[in-house]
Amino acid sequence: MKEILVLHGPNLNLLGSREPQVYGSMTLEEINRRLMAEGERLGIKVRCFQSNAEGALIDQLHEARGWAAGVIFNPGGYTHTSVALRDAVAAIGIPVIEVHLSNVEAREEFRQRSLISAVCWGKISGLGWKSYWLALHAFALRFQEDEMR
Repeated sequence: MKEILVLHGPNLNLLGSREPQVYGSMTLEEINRRLMAEGERLGIKVRCFQSNAEGALIDQLHEARGWAAGVIFNPGGYTHTSVALRDAVAAIGIPVIEVHLSNVEAREEFRQRSLISAVCWGKISGLGWKSYWLALHAFALRFQEDEMR
């Protein structure tokens, strides 16, 4: 069974109460439960981790090299500021999909620039929790295609 790391960055632990008009009313725990259930249905084991600390996110990316077939990563505010996270994504050698709950391109100018996108397999944003769901399905399709080769 393939395994995926779902990595949530800073302030995402506040989902459900933090600016619900921007990020929705679903909690992080509910998003994680939905992703794990959908992963099980797709034959993918989903492991979830959230941290407000940049170093902890980097450590999770490094550890994922040893077990994960892919990473779904919402870097939160670090998207626009962290060269260290960008370098970690580039270094691990496994596909990463960057996700965002809000449509970052329609928000403040500083949010429209991602340091991480260029080293990711793909990016999905603006669809709320479904951004994660679609990323999981993208990996499921990739795994199916890999098996057909």
